[in-house]
Amino acid sequence: MTSTLKQDLAGPRAVLAPGVYDALTASIATDAGARCLYLSGAAIAYTRLGRPDIGLVTMSEVADTITLVRDRVTTPLVVDADTGYGNALNTQRTVRLFERAGANALQLEDQSFPKRCGHLSEKRVIPRDEMVGKIKAAVDARTSAETLIIARTDAVAVEGLEPALERAHAYAAAGADVLFVEAPGSIDQLTTIAKTLSGVRPLLANMVEGGRTPVKSASELEALGFRLVIFPGGIVRALARAAGAFYGTLVQSGTTASMRNEMIDFDQLNDVIGTADMLALGKSYEGPTT
Repeated sequence: MTSTLKQDLAGPRAVLAPGVYDALTASIATDAGARCLYLSGAAIAYTRLGRPDIGLVTMSEVADTITLVRDRVTTPLVVDADTGYGNALNTQRTVRLFERAGANALQLEDQSFPKRCGHLSEKRVIPRDEMVGKIKAAVDARTSAETLIIARTDAVAVEGLEPALERAHAYAAAGADVLFVEAPGSIDQLTTIAKTLSGVRPLLANMVEGGRTPVKSASELEALGFRLVIFPGGIVRALARAAGAFYGTLVQSGTTASMRNEMIDFDQLNDVIGTADMLALGKSYEGPTT
Protein backbone atom coordinates (compact mmCIF):
# COMPACT_ATOMS: atom_id res chain seq x y z
CA MET A 1 0.00 0.00 0.00
CA THR A 2 1.38 3.41 -0.95
CA SER A 3 2.06 5.69 2.02
CA THR A 4 0.65 9.19 2.21
CA LEU A 5 2.67 12.35 2.63
CA LYS A 6 1.31 12.60 6.17
CA GLN A 7 2.68 9.14 6.94
CA ASP A 8 6.01 9.89 5.26
CA LEU A 9 6.49 12.99 7.42
CA ALA A 10 6.11 10.79 10.50
CA GLY A 11 8.71 8.34 9.18
CA PRO A 12 12.41 8.06 9.99
CA ARG A 13 13.72 10.11 7.09
CA ALA A 14 13.16 13.69 6.00
CA VAL A 15 11.14 14.04 2.81
CA LEU A 16 12.96 15.79 -0.04
CA ALA A 17 10.63 17.65 -2.40
CA PRO A 18 12.28 19.01 -5.55
CA GLY A 19 10.67 22.09 -7.04
CA VAL A 20 8.69 21.71 -10.27
CA TYR A 21 6.64 24.10 -12.36
CA ASP A 22 4.84 21.97 -14.97
CA ALA A 23 4.00 18.43 -15.99
CA LEU A 24 7.34 17.86 -17.74
CA THR A 25 9.50 18.81 -14.75
CA ALA A 26 7.16 16.83 -12.48
CA SER A 27 7.56 13.72 -14.62
CA ILE A 28 11.34 14.09 -14.89
CA ALA A 29 11.68 14.57 -11.13
CA THR A 30 9.47 11.54 -10.53
CA ASP A 31 11.49 9.43 -12.95
CA ALA A 32 14.64 10.52 -11.09
CA GLY A 33 13.22 8.98 -7.92
CA ALA A 34 11.59 11.91 -6.13
CA ARG A 35 8.91 10.69 -3.71
CA CYS A 36 7.39 14.13 -3.24
CA LEU A 37 7.22 17.26 -5.40
CA TYR A 38 6.90 20.94 -4.58
CA LEU A 39 4.89 23.04 -7.04
CA SER A 40 6.54 26.43 -6.66
CA GLY A 41 4.58 29.62 -7.20
CA ALA A 42 7.85 31.42 -7.79
CA ALA A 43 8.88 28.90 -10.44
CA ILE A 44 5.50 29.30 -12.16
CA ALA A 45 6.01 33.08 -12.18
CA TYR A 46 9.54 32.71 -13.56
CA THR A 47 8.60 30.31 -16.35
CA ARG A 48 4.98 31.06 -17.22
CA LEU A 49 5.17 34.83 -16.89
CA GLY A 50 8.90 35.48 -17.17
CA ARG A 51 8.46 37.72 -14.13
CA PRO A 52 9.52 37.81 -10.47
CA ASP A 53 7.62 36.24 -7.59
CA ILE A 54 5.72 39.34 -6.44
CA GLY A 55 2.12 38.13 -6.38
CA LEU A 56 1.44 38.16 -10.12
CA VAL A 57 0.47 34.49 -10.44
CA THR A 58 -3.25 33.88 -9.98
CA MET A 59 -5.14 31.14 -8.16
CA SER A 60 -6.58 29.81 -11.43
CA GLU A 61 -3.14 29.62 -13.06
CA VAL A 62 -1.84 27.51 -10.18
CA ALA A 63 -4.97 25.32 -10.21
CA ASP A 64 -4.52 24.72 -13.95
CA THR A 65 -0.91 23.72 -13.33
CA ILE A 66 -1.87 21.32 -10.55
CA THR A 67 -4.38 19.66 -12.88
CA LEU A 68 -1.80 19.21 -15.63
CA VAL A 69 0.81 17.87 -13.21
CA ARG A 70 -1.65 15.47 -11.64
CA ASP A 71 -2.71 14.18 -15.07
CA ARG A 72 0.93 13.21 -15.64
CA VAL A 73 2.15 11.88 -12.26
CA THR A 74 0.71 10.52 -9.01
CA THR A 75 3.64 11.64 -6.87
CA PRO A 76 2.58 13.48 -3.68
CA LEU A 77 2.39 17.18 -4.43
CA VAL A 78 2.98 20.10 -2.08
CA VAL A 79 1.52 23.27 -3.58
CA ASP A 80 2.55 26.85 -2.89
CA ALA A 81 -0.78 28.59 -2.30
CA ASP A 82 0.79 31.98 -1.50
CA THR A 83 -1.50 33.99 0.81
CA GLY A 84 -4.59 32.00 -0.11
CA TYR A 85 -5.23 34.81 -2.62
CA GLY A 86 -7.14 36.95 -0.16
CA ASN A 87 -8.91 36.71 3.17
CA ALA A 88 -10.19 33.64 5.05
CA LEU A 89 -13.02 33.05 2.59
CA ASN A 90 -10.67 33.32 -0.39
CA THR A 91 -8.39 30.88 1.39
CA GLN A 92 -11.20 28.38 1.75
CA ARG A 93 -11.99 28.58 -1.94
CA THR A 94 -8.29 28.08 -2.72
CA VAL A 95 -8.09 25.01 -0.48
CA ARG A 96 -11.19 23.44 -2.05
CA LEU A 97 -10.01 24.14 -5.60
CA PHE A 98 -6.43 22.97 -5.11
CA GLU A 99 -7.47 19.86 -3.20
CA ARG A 100 -9.89 18.86 -5.97
CA ALA A 101 -7.16 19.47 -8.55
CA GLY A 102 -4.85 17.03 -6.77
CA ALA A 103 -2.78 18.87 -4.15
CA ASN A 104 -1.71 16.76 -1.17
CA ALA A 105 -0.54 19.74 0.88
CA LEU A 106 -1.12 23.48 0.63
CA GLN A 107 1.38 26.01 1.88
CA LEU A 108 -0.15 29.28 3.12
CA GLU A 109 1.87 32.31 4.20
CA ASP A 110 1.24 35.30 6.43
CA GLN A 111 2.44 38.02 4.08
CA SER A 112 0.18 40.88 3.12
CA PHE A 113 -0.82 41.31 -0.51
CA PRO A 114 0.87 41.81 -2.89
CA LYS A 115 3.32 39.27 -1.50
CA ARG A 116 6.99 38.84 -2.35
CA CYS A 117 9.36 35.93 -2.67
CA GLY A 118 10.37 34.97 0.85
CA HIS A 119 14.00 35.81 0.13
CA LEU A 120 13.34 39.32 -1.16
CA SER A 121 13.54 42.37 1.10
CA GLU A 122 10.74 44.74 2.21
CA LYS A 123 8.21 42.04 2.98
CA ARG A 124 5.14 42.79 5.11
CA VAL A 125 3.06 40.44 7.24
CA ILE A 126 -0.56 40.49 8.30
CA PRO A 127 -1.51 40.48 12.01
CA ARG A 128 -0.98 37.15 13.71
CA ASP A 129 -4.63 36.74 14.63
CA GLU A 130 -5.69 37.31 11.04
CA MET A 131 -3.41 34.50 9.89
CA VAL A 132 -4.70 32.26 12.67
CA GLY A 133 -8.19 32.77 11.27
CA LYS A 134 -7.04 31.92 7.75
CA ILE A 135 -5.45 28.69 8.96
CA LYS A 136 -8.63 27.71 10.79
CA ALA A 137 -10.58 28.48 7.62
CA ALA A 138 -8.20 26.32 5.56
CA VAL A 139 -8.54 23.39 7.95
CA ASP A 140 -12.32 23.67 7.86
CA ALA A 141 -12.36 23.78 4.05
CA ARG A 142 -10.38 20.64 3.29
CA THR A 143 -12.35 17.47 2.66
CA SER A 144 -9.64 15.01 3.73
CA ALA A 145 -7.49 15.00 6.85
CA GLU A 146 -4.73 13.63 4.62
CA THR A 147 -4.59 17.01 2.85
CA LEU A 148 -2.01 18.90 4.87
CA ILE A 149 -2.06 22.61 5.70
CA ILE A 150 1.44 24.07 5.87
CA ALA A 151 1.65 27.36 7.75
CA ARG A 152 4.48 29.63 6.66
CA THR A 153 5.55 32.75 8.49
CA ASP A 154 7.70 35.44 6.92
CA ALA A 155 8.02 37.32 10.19
CA VAL A 156 11.75 36.66 10.72
CA ALA A 157 12.65 39.43 8.27
CA VAL A 158 9.91 41.76 9.52
CA GLU A 159 9.54 41.27 13.28
CA GLY A 160 12.51 39.08 14.23
CA LEU A 161 13.04 35.43 15.10
CA GLU A 162 11.23 35.32 18.44
CA PRO A 163 7.98 36.81 17.09
CA ALA A 164 8.21 34.39 14.16
CA LEU A 165 8.47 31.46 16.57
CA GLU A 166 5.50 32.79 18.52
CA ARG A 167 3.52 32.98 15.28
CA ALA A 168 4.47 29.39 14.46
CA HIS A 169 3.16 28.20 17.83
CA ALA A 170 -0.10 30.07 17.25
CA TYR A 171 -0.45 28.61 13.76
CA ALA A 172 0.05 25.10 15.12
CA ALA A 173 -2.63 25.72 17.72
CA ALA A 174 -4.94 26.86 14.91
CA GLY A 175 -4.60 23.46 13.23
CA ALA A 176 -1.62 23.70 10.87
CA ASP A 177 -0.10 20.29 10.12
CA VAL A 178 3.39 21.51 9.15
CA LEU A 179 5.29 24.66 10.19
CA PHE A 180 7.53 26.71 7.90
CA VAL A 181 9.57 29.60 9.27
CA GLU A 182 10.80 31.29 6.10
CA ALA A 183 14.23 32.77 5.40
CA PRO A 184 16.25 32.28 8.59
CA GLY A 185 19.52 34.08 8.02
CA SER A 186 22.03 31.74 9.66
CA ILE A 187 22.71 28.20 10.84
CA ASP A 188 22.12 29.44 14.39
CA GLN A 189 18.61 30.57 13.42
CA LEU A 190 17.91 27.28 11.62
CA THR A 191 19.04 25.41 14.73
CA THR A 192 16.91 27.55 17.04
CA ILE A 193 13.85 27.00 14.85
CA ALA A 194 14.38 23.24 14.92
CA LYS A 195 14.99 23.08 18.67
CA THR A 196 11.97 25.25 19.44
CA LEU A 197 9.41 23.76 17.06
CA SER A 198 10.40 20.22 16.08
CA GLY A 199 8.29 18.73 18.87
CA VAL A 200 5.29 20.87 17.94
CA ARG A 201 4.71 19.97 14.30
CA PRO A 202 6.85 18.61 11.42
CA LEU A 203 9.07 21.40 10.09
CA LEU A 204 9.74 22.51 6.53
CA ALA A 205 13.09 23.96 5.42
CA ASN A 206 13.38 25.97 2.21
CA MET A 207 16.67 25.93 0.32
CA VAL A 208 17.11 28.81 -2.14
CA GLU A 209 20.42 28.99 -3.97
CA GLY A 210 21.75 32.50 -3.32
CA GLY A 211 18.94 33.28 -0.87
CA ARG A 212 19.06 34.40 2.75
CA THR A 213 19.28 30.92 4.28
CA PRO A 214 22.53 28.91 4.15
CA VAL A 215 21.95 25.99 1.79
CA LYS A 216 22.32 22.60 3.46
CA SER A 217 21.62 19.08 2.26
CA ALA A 218 18.46 17.20 3.14
CA SER A 219 20.44 14.89 5.42
CA GLU A 220 21.99 17.84 7.28
CA LEU A 221 18.58 19.43 7.77
CA GLU A 222 17.14 16.09 8.86
CA ALA A 223 19.82 15.91 11.55
CA LEU A 224 18.72 19.33 12.80
CA GLY A 225 15.11 18.17 13.04
CA PHE A 226 13.47 19.23 9.78
CA ARG A 227 11.07 16.75 8.19
CA LEU A 228 10.32 18.30 4.77
CA VAL A 229 13.04 19.90 2.64
CA ILE A 230 12.23 21.82 -0.53
CA PHE A 231 14.50 23.15 -3.28
CA PRO A 232 11.74 25.13 -5.02
CA GLY A 233 13.48 27.17 -7.71
CA GLY A 234 16.65 25.21 -8.36
CA ILE A 235 15.33 23.71 -11.60
CA VAL A 236 14.61 27.19 -13.01
CA ARG A 237 18.09 28.42 -12.14
CA ALA A 238 19.59 25.35 -13.81
CA LEU A 239 17.33 25.81 -16.83
CA ALA A 240 18.10 29.52 -17.13
CA ARG A 241 21.82 28.85 -17.27
CA ALA A 242 21.43 26.02 -19.79
CA ALA A 243 18.99 28.04 -21.92
CA GLY A 244 21.29 31.07 -21.94
CA ALA A 245 24.18 28.93 -23.20
CA PHE A 246 21.96 27.17 -25.75
CA TYR A 247 20.39 30.27 -27.28
CA GLY A 248 23.62 32.21 -27.20
CA THR A 249 25.44 29.47 -29.09
CA LEU A 250 22.61 28.99 -31.60
CA VAL A 251 22.30 32.70 -32.38
CA GLN A 252 26.05 33.17 -32.77
CA SER A 253 26.83 30.04 -34.77
CA GLY A 254 23.53 29.29 -36.48
CA THR A 255 23.65 25.66 -35.36
CA THR A 256 23.18 23.52 -32.27
CA ALA A 257 26.15 21.30 -33.17
CA SER A 258 28.39 22.40 -30.32
CA MET A 259 25.59 21.84 -27.80
CA ARG A 260 24.61 18.34 -28.87
CA ASN A 261 26.41 16.67 -25.95
CA GLU A 262 24.41 18.87 -23.57
CA MET A 263 21.07 17.86 -25.12
CA ILE A 264 18.97 14.74 -25.38
CA ASP A 265 18.02 13.87 -28.93
CA PHE A 266 14.58 13.40 -30.49
CA ASP A 267 14.26 9.72 -29.59
CA GLN A 268 15.46 10.26 -26.04
CA LEU A 269 12.93 13.04 -25.53
CA ASN A 270 10.17 10.76 -26.80
CA ASP A 271 11.28 8.20 -24.20
CA VAL A 272 11.03 10.84 -21.46
CA ILE A 273 7.53 11.94 -22.42
CA GLY A 274 6.25 8.42 -23.08
CA THR A 275 5.44 8.75 -26.76
CA ALA A 276 5.56 5.01 -27.54
CA ASP A 277 3.28 4.15 -24.62
CA MET A 278 0.79 6.86 -25.60
CA LEU A 279 0.66 5.71 -29.22
CA ALA A 280 0.21 2.10 -28.10
CA LEU A 281 -2.61 3.11 -25.80
CA GLY A 282 -4.31 4.95 -28.64
CA LYS A 283 -4.07 1.89 -30.85
CA SER A 284 -5.65 -0.27 -28.15
CA TYR A 285 -8.85 1.75 -28.54
CA GLU A 286 -8.99 1.55 -32.31
CA GLY A 287 -11.72 -0.55 -33.83
CA PRO A 288 -11.08 -3.39 -36.26
CA THR A 289 -9.80 -2.30 -39.66
CA THR A 290 -11.73 -3.21 -42.78
